[in-house]
Amino acid sequence: MNLTPEQTKAVSEWVASGDNLYAVQKKLAEQFKVSMTYMDVRFLVDDLNLLIKDPEPKADASDVGKAAPAKPAPEKKGFLDKAKEKLGLAGSEGEPVAEEEDPLPPSGVTVTVDKVSINPNAMASGTVAFPDGVTGRWIVDLQGRPGLVQVSKPGYRPSPPDAQAFMQELSMALQHL
Repeated sequence: MNLTPEQTKAVSEWVASGDNLYAVQKKLAEQFKVSMTYMDVRFLVDDLNLLIKDPEPKADASDVGKAAPAKPAPEKKGFLDKAKEKLGLAGSEGEPVAEEEDPLPPSGVTVTVDKVSINPNAMASGTVAFPDGVTGRWIVDLQGRPGLVQVSKPGYRPSPPDAQAFMQELSMALQHL
């Protein structure tokens, strides 16, 4: 959907003032009678090269020892850049990112990421090995939800600590892409 220059300017101002995607979507509907899905608003913000600001965490003023650590300046990346990173593409050249081998984590759960995901329903995939010897494949579907597939022990459900360790290892592995 194409917006008028006036509408585009308003969206830019809303994002600059700190509005999130939901607020922009709501304001477009209320002020301009433009109905857009949340994803359409996300694409619009990305197309306009705008950066949604993360809300600052509220500090507890009663305890100075709990001061928030200084955050490094975030690198401005668009939606497509992030998707390419998650898919293992280095940049516009489409060169695969080298897979790093990490030593066995303290949790005992090992996660590897496929260089290329051949599952059309997954934006990322790989393998996992749990401390009890059960192995399997994992995917992150197109909505960003992780799941286990092709597990070596039918009906297997990892223990809560192993499931939590899997999620942490998966998160770390995907951040290194």
